[in-house]
Formats: sequence, structure tokens, C-alpha cells
Amino acid sequence: MRSEAVNIQAIAPSTVRVPGRAPRWVIPAVKVAMIVADVVIAVGAFAGAFYLRESQQLWQIAADGSFSWSSRFAPYALLLPFVVGTRLLLNRYYDLYRLRGEFSFVEDALRLFKSTAIGSLLIVAAAFLYRGGFEYRAFSYARSVFLLDFLLALSGIVLVRILVRGAQTLVRGRGINLIPTLVVGRGPEAALCINEMRARPALGYRVIGVVDVTQTNSLRYKRSETNLGKSGSASFFEGVPVVGNLKELPEAIRDAGANEVIIADATVDGDALFEVMMRCGRRRGVEFRIAPNLFNCLPRKTEIDQIGALPMIRLFREPLSSSARLLKRSSDLTIAALALLLPAPIWLFIAVLIKLDSRGPVFYLQERVGMDGRIFLCYKFRTMLPGADSNVHREYQKQFIAGRAEANLGNGEQPVYKFQSDARITRVGRWLRRASLDEVPQLFNVLRGDMSVVGPRPPIPYEVEDYELWHRKRLDMKPGLTGLWQVSGRNRIPFEEMVKLDLYYIENWSLLLDLKIIMRTALVIIRGDGY
Repeated sequence: MRSEAVNIQAIAPSTVRVPGRAPRWVIPAVKVAMIVADVVIAVGAFAGAFYLRESQQLWQIAADGSFSWSSRFAPYALLLPFVVGTRLLLNRYYDLYRLRGEFSFVEDALRLFKSTAIGSLLIVAAAFLYRGGFEYRAFSYARSVFLLDFLLALSGIVLVRILVRGAQTLVRGRGINLIPTLVVGRGPEAALCINEMRARPALGYRVIGVVDVTQTNSLRYKRSETNLGKSGSASFFEGVPVVGNLKELPEAIRDAGANEVIIADATVDGDALFEVMMRCGRRRGVEFRIAPNLFNCLPRKTEIDQIGALPMIRLFREPLSSSARLLKRSSDLTIAALALLLPAPIWLFIAVLIKLDSRGPVFYLQERVGMDGRIFLCYKFRTMLPGADSNVHREYQKQFIAGRAEANLGNGEQPVYKFQSDARITRVGRWLRRASLDEVPQLFNVLRGDMSVVGPRPPIPYEVEDYELWHRKRLDMKPGLTGLWQVSGRNRIPFEEMVKLDLYYIENWSLLLDLKIIMRTALVIIRGDGY
């Protein structure tokens, strides 16, 4: 019995080429400007730190008009070349001049802190070992100068990066200087990849074409550009034109002018892919990325064990060791206590608004499922009218968990997996949900030990009833106020992808990961993406 090949008409790759909307010299010029700014900041911070500490002039001009450093600043001036070189090299080492592709304000902030802190430590070491050379070998440097230098340098470099990234976000939002990208595959991972990049232009990518992996013969091109707008055609996938198959990928890259290729299909032939990469990757400066299915990755929580003479690998151990649990619990108590006490007047003001807006209690108590399936009462600010019927939400969650198409209340390009207009929500409640402030009382659950600050979303008991067996793995850790799902797309992510993100978090937990998620949550709240 012969298998019949499906005939797919592909769009000619040359028709999807996107002309650059900014001159080629712009990015190099911005990088040079950043380097110059860093040099000015390094010199200015070091000189400014000295002036703040000593309140003395930095230079002097002799009667004949010659310039020289003041006698007090001269030993510090000898360190200036080392200070500038150290700052620039460490900024380069931590990739702080990269403008290509996705960026994160949180990641940038962490790298900036590391670069500046390590640079300051090296400067201090050089100052006290070098001692100004032979001429100033008896000179004693003031330690507070180096502390002030660290603070001023960090503030200056952070300010420059905020301005650059803000401008970059604004420019990308207008579709300028996005990286033309091809996606290999036509499965759910490819669809998720396309929709995510389309919904978030700030990531810096524009998907210009899809490469089919199911066809081995050359695809027939449909060269009429008038067909590019008909996403219902067989030549399109998720509204993106199909430009060829894997064998034709090198030609598609060349003709379409693609700079990156994302492999988003687990069934792609490894040998064929390797051959394609060898033919076009390094020679044309094209970057290849792989979008893995997280649930199929080997878990990191493994341990080498031994039974007699037999070596064994233990899989799926407890998510956290005893010391990790103690560390996470300590950070939870500290963060929860500070978050409740410091802004307490704001929480009281919100409570008054809720009472004035509608009748009913300030707090809403609901049963949720915690770690290992334990039921607990979850505290929230009330955002709905008293006595609201939960059947609508129950039915929607069944569709959401089952992955049905009707669970998407948006469209193919901008999916939404949450009610956007619900008559049960009060006016104040709508604002609280948009700012994610309705979940603040869950800090009491954190203090009680029912929840953690960061973790999987706590499900309602009737949601767990519809879980498949592997979905229940997300109950291996305490639920959290925020989590990887909340900062990775939230209401634009289908249920199975949400579970995979939760499992990734459980398998890869670290205190640093928690801090990154908390900082990214703050950005989500500021932008109002919570609802």
C-alpha cells in the first residue's frame, strides 16, 4: 500500500524578505555610544567618589598654564586606566553590549550588579596591592572612596541601560529592527513559538516563514504576492507562509534573508538538520535555536546511588532537600512579613475601597489544593459580588484543562485563556485583578505555611478532579503567589504549557530563580498585565 504525499504549495522565500527599516550603521553606533558612556561613567564615578569623600579639587593649573593632578588625587589618578579597562572588560564579559534578540530587565540588572561588584573588588585589590607604585608606596587609600565609586558606577551604568532598553522596546514595538526568523515545524510547539513572538515584538523577532518537515520532495512555489494575505491557504501555518521543506532550508534562508532559525518540531530528522546547519549556518552567520519540550527533558533532581555492587540513578526525588526547604521557608517568611508590614496603609486603603464599592466582606476565602493534595483555605481580597455562581468558571476550567479550542477566548494570533468580561466582578475588583493586588492576602497563607511566595498556581479542588496523572506532578511543591507561568505569558498560555512550566520550576528550583521571578512579577504588576 503506497502512502500518498500531501501536496503543499509553498510561498517563494524571496517574497517574504523583510527590508531593513534602519541603516546598518545604527546598531554599531549605539554600541560605540554605550562604550563611550561607560568610559565617562567609570571616570566620573571614580573622580566623583573622591570628591565626595575628600571635598578637594582633582587637578590644578600652574602659573605657566600646565595641567596636573592635585597632590591628594594623584595616587587615585594612577588607577584610572585600570578602573576604565576593568569596567569595560567586565561589561563585555557579561554581554552588556548585546542588543540582538530577547532581553530581560531582570537579567540585565543581575549582570550589571555582578559586573560592577566584581570590578570594584578588582579595583580595591589593585589599589592595596599596587599602592600607587614606588612613588606613592606609603600612601593609604580611603576605603569609602571605593564604596562610593561602586554605588555611583552602578547607578550610572544602570541608568544608561534603562534608557537604551527603553528605546529598544519602543523601536521594536513599531516593528523596526526585528530579527527575520524562520520556524521549522508545523506542530503545537511551532504554533506556540509563532504566537508568542507575534504577541511580544519586544522579544526582537519577526517570524517571516515556516519550514515544513513532513515533506521530502521540493515544494511547488506560489509566487504571486497577492496570496500572502490569505492565511486560510494551504501555504500558511498560523498565518505565516510556508516557504519550503527542510531540504530547501539553505535556499529559503538565503532568499528570505533570515538571520535565525528556530527548530520547533521534535520529529525533525537530526542528520538532515545537521547537514543543513553545516551548509548554511556558520558561513552565512545564521543562528540556530532549538525550542525543547520541557516535559521530555531529563529531570535535574537525580542522585547517584548504589545497591551492593550495582550503581543506580534515583529519579524524581523530593523536589527540595532539607537545606533547600529551610532556605526557601526562611526567604518566604522574610518576604511575606516585609510585604505585609511596609505597605500596610495601602492594604488598609484597598480594604476600605472594597467596602465602599459593594456589600460583602473584604476578604474572600476559597478552598485550594496545596502540596501533596492537601486542602487549605486561601485568602484573597474580594473582587466579585457576594454569592456569585461558580458554575461558569467550573465549566470553563474543564475546557481549559482538556485543551479544547473554545477555551481560547481570544484568537489565533493573540490567544486568551481567561474571562475578559465577567459581570460578577466589581469595579474595584477589576482594578485589583489587573494589578494582581487581589492576591496580597495570600501572604497570610505564606506565613501559615500553606503557600510559598513563588511556586505553581494553587488549583481549586474541582480543577484537580479533571487532571491527568502527569498534571498532578505540579502538586509536588507548595503553591505560590507568583510563579514561572505568571511571568511567562500568563493568560496567553494553554494549560499543558502552564503545567510544563511548573514542572520545570520544580525540577530546577533555586533561590536565584525565585528572586528572578519576583523581580519579573514586579514588572508585570507595573505594566498591568495581570488580567
